[in-house]
Amino acid sequence: MFSIRSGTANDVPLLMAFFQEFAAYERLTTIVTEEQVRQDGFGDRPKFRVLIAEIDGLPAGYALFFDCYSSLRGHGIFLEDLFVLPQFRGKGVGRVLLAHVARITEDANGFGIMFNVLAWNDGAIRFYRRIGATFLDDWKTVCLEQKALHDLANEGLSSEGSD
Repeated sequence: MFSIRSGTANDVPLLMAFFQEFAAYERLTTIVTEEQVRQDGFGDRPKFRVLIAEIDGLPAGYALFFDCYSSLRGHGIFLEDLFVLPQFRGKGVGRVLLAHVARITEDANGFGIMFNVLAWNDGAIRFYRRIGATFLDDWKTVCLEQKALHDLANEGLSSEGSD
């Protein structure tokens, strides 16, 4: 039996396990803590939503997403993660999760779903092409973080009021 449900605060340990699996698959590390996930996803002002796929009651994958806004297109959804555990791949889990996110986007009159895919992830790229996703090859994903973020934030503080 296949089901999709919204994640709850009780799912935080499961989400942490998913995040570790996802990070290992993408050859990345995760620094988020259980408390951050609990607060950011299920606190007073949630910063993300999550759907969990289950097959015969077993967790099979998840989709983590949040609202985004384009000055050119309006409201949309940013899909941060779409991940299926290896033993459940090829069973349509990813497609069904993404279809649920698409329904949420359409129900909110959103323009679409934005997401990133690593250049080496040929399986995901083939999947996204098969479902008709548009690849924005002229755009580059940029991330300002850690020391660069800190340095720039502090630079902004020292220049306040110096017009």
